[in-house]
Amino acid sequence: MRERGTLHLAGGHVIHAESPETPDLGLLLTAGGALSTEEWRQALAEAGPEQRVGRFLVDSGRFPEGALELCHLGALYDAAFFVLAPDGGPARFRSGAAHWMGAVRPVPVGAVQREAARRRELLREIWPEGEADTEPLVRTPRALDANVPSRQRAVLDNVDGVCTAADISRLLGRPAFHTLVDVRRLVAAGIVTPTRQPPTRRPPGRPPRRPGAVAAPQPRTAATSSTGPDISLLRRLRNALEGL
Repeated sequence: MRERGTLHLAGGHVIHAESPETPDLGLLLTAGGALSTEEWRQALAEAGPEQRVGRFLVDSGRFPEGALELCHLGALYDAAFFVLAPDGGPARFRSGAAHWMGAVRPVPVGAVQREAARRRELLREIWPEGEADTEPLVRTPRALDANVPSRQRAVLDNVDGVCTAADISRLLGRPAFHTLVDVRRLVAAGIVTPTRQPPTRRPPGRPPRRPGAVAAPQPRTAATSSTGPDISLLRRLRNALEGL
């Protein structure tokens, strides 16, 4: 258990993952029409106490086994991405706590870790700043391009200055990571922005200016190297490309 969710482990494998930042498996299955809400509730009521909801769905003919495995893997990787986030805090363990879903398609811990790292890198490649992942989102004045994909347009329809990416993923019944990908692409395109921008940091050792004071010239120093992305350069490149 970490601040952003829980992994359920058995025999060195992850059998289930859940996070408050992702739609749960029941929402993913019912939002797409694969199951009715009543069928899902019945499965929880009849098989939940025995921790065999997955097996019940298959044996009762409500869901094909292969399709359930795919849906469950998608939900597992989606939640694990947030549980294993670098800012997830310390982990706590509780032995013997079984999950009501039961084992559907266990995944080795190493595979889950690698996929979470791959997803973090993908988001960085799309847009390196992560404020839009958690802040409420607003539209910018930029006009929409006709080439904006329908998936991103569905996200835009729910950008209202109140909803976060996690809220939008639940409204759409989509995995949260997929929504983050769409949100970061919209931010990179200049169509969406978080409501709260990161604060501008004053250079270390330089006092704040007093009202009306004239800033003294600062000595030039050699540029320092950095392995991180140059955010201002990325913005200038984006603006230049938009002007073509």
